[in-house]
Amino acid sequence: MTGAARPGWVHLVGAGPGDPGLLTVRAVELLASADVVLHDRLIPPGALAGARPDAELVDVGKIGGGNQVPQEVTERLIVEHAQAGRSVVRLKGGDPFVFGRGGEEALTCREHGIPFEVVPGITAGVAASAYAGIPVTHRGMAAAVAFVTGHEDPAKPGSQIDWPALAAFPGTLVFYMGVRQLERIAERLVAGGRAAATPAAIVERGTLAGQRQVEGTLETIAAQAAHAGIRAPAITIVGDVARLTHSLGWLRDARPLLGTSVAVTRARAQASALAARLRALGAHVVEAPAIRIEPLDAPLPDMRGFDLLCVTSPNGAEQLLRRVRDARALAGPRIAALGPGTARALRAGGIEPDVVPERAIAEALVEALREVPVGRALVTRAQEARDVLPDALRARGAQVEVLALYRTVREPLADADRDAVLGADYVTFTSASSARFLHEATGGTLAGPRLVSIGPVTSAALRELGVEPDVEAAEHTPDGLLAALLDDAASRSRADPGPSG
Repeated sequence: MTGAARPGWVHLVGAGPGDPGLLTVRAVELLASADVVLHDRLIPPGALAGARPDAELVDVGKIGGGNQVPQEVTERLIVEHAQAGRSVVRLKGGDPFVFGRGGEEALTCREHGIPFEVVPGITAGVAASAYAGIPVTHRGMAAAVAFVTGHEDPAKPGSQIDWPALAAFPGTLVFYMGVRQLERIAERLVAGGRAAATPAAIVERGTLAGQRQVEGTLETIAAQAAHAGIRAPAITIVGDVARLTHSLGWLRDARPLLGTSVAVTRARAQASALAARLRALGAHVVEAPAIRIEPLDAPLPDMRGFDLLCVTSPNGAEQLLRRVRDARALAGPRIAALGPGTARALRAGGIEPDVVPERAIAEALVEALREVPVGRALVTRAQEARDVLPDALRARGAQVEVLALYRTVREPLADADRDAVLGADYVTFTSASSARFLHEATGGTLAGPRLVSIGPVTSAALRELGVEPDVEAAEHTPDGLLAALLDDAASRSRADPGPSG
């Protein structure tokens, strides 16, 4: 390499089976620093969000029966980028060395003198089985496990698999990528001596929100999977351990929103926390921010002239704290927060409110302030907020100054995002403006999904648009909204349990 530029490092990184929470810490670190990411299609949703904004992202994925990026093209890209001195992450679903062709890519790097690192990922054969409640090994039932490709290279003249030996294998068999070959796989195992009554299960989209599974035997599993419409990606487990899914299945209890799609319309900066909690509960989340928070140029007055400061939303609390370099600047007046969510946002900035009604509506704050003496009040809020609170304080004889700290602006919605929202099972609304702006962005319709409102003000806005909210949170916070959605989903599930899986 004398006189030549040093090649960049290549990192062969396993992205895991699909659940974003199963990405390793090392994988996240490398994604955050890479110059180039060459990624498969079967990677966790949102995995690329952690990449550098200026990183080059290249889809080199393959879909069975669909468009293909030839392996030699992928390897050429790895070499070209590395020889240009770039840091390359080759991001692969599952584990790079388990049916991931990572070995071939590592050999290519070695042949060209390119340094490389292998970052293992959780392979689908273990993860999807575990998410289905099937341990691939179990004391007294299976002391060994074999991982087998269910989709051998069709160009090969024969099979590398010794089917009679595999049929006699004393343990669990886990087949990858074998949906279209499932009938042939079962026939070969039975022909090799495996009992037709051997338990079997197939798991589609393991660890993802759309996970489904079908159980049967070697004799029946292919027909059952076809009847259920099971499609790739999927893994098939053959062996006595497949019976344990009925005793050890845990996913439905831990993730009660499994199979449910939920559209989140909060501003992008706020949506991630709610979206993450929904995903943790198993939901497929459609992020479609209908609004954007736009700060206004509104300096904070000298608070020594006020005896009451009212903060009317978490956004307002955030914008207020951005203007306060020292919390002592708010010393003096009583501080009233409109509901628990606003109070939490203030506490995050080191401010403890004096008055917090349980309900996050202006009428509740007016009632909570009824016995509080007020001479001069400052109400911080959104530009387009209701006048219930300042009008009520003025009616009591108080001098009231209203300070608009921000405004909500409509976010454009792409056609695909609009269709995804209207095709979701639920749409959540955390403000009146999100309801109005989404209604406008969808062409004046919210028909299809169940509408979940954070509280009475948002519900009133929906009714003004001619639609009735299906669910309204008892506690007017994101936590309350989530609890109400869960209750509704549970009641509907009890009424219509649907197919298992």
